[in-house]
Amino acid sequence: MDDQAKQTKQIQVKTADEMSRGRYSNSMFIAHGPEEFIIDWLLNSPTGAHLVSRIIVTPGHVRRIINALNENLKKYEEKFGAIKHIEHGDQKYH
Repeated sequence: MDDQAKQTKQIQVKTADEMSRGRYSNSMFIAHGPEEFIIDWLLNSPTGAHLVSRIIVTPGHVRRIINALNENLKKYEEKFGAIKHIEHGDQKYH
């Protein structure tokens, strides 16, 4: 890969204030068909699970998302150390 290809491309994203604040999710549900993946980001709380956001993407884009997440997770752990794995049953509300 030459130096030009290695340079990070900058994309200017415009968004409303509501969207730019982001949403918190601590769970997800994934469904798929032949042409798309549906990713539901959920908030599990003492009152039940609430849909935070739904993203629908192509299978090819799911592969790119997974690769980007793996790359960034590796960078994160190199900088901050390994992430402690919490078993699903250990997540309790008090």
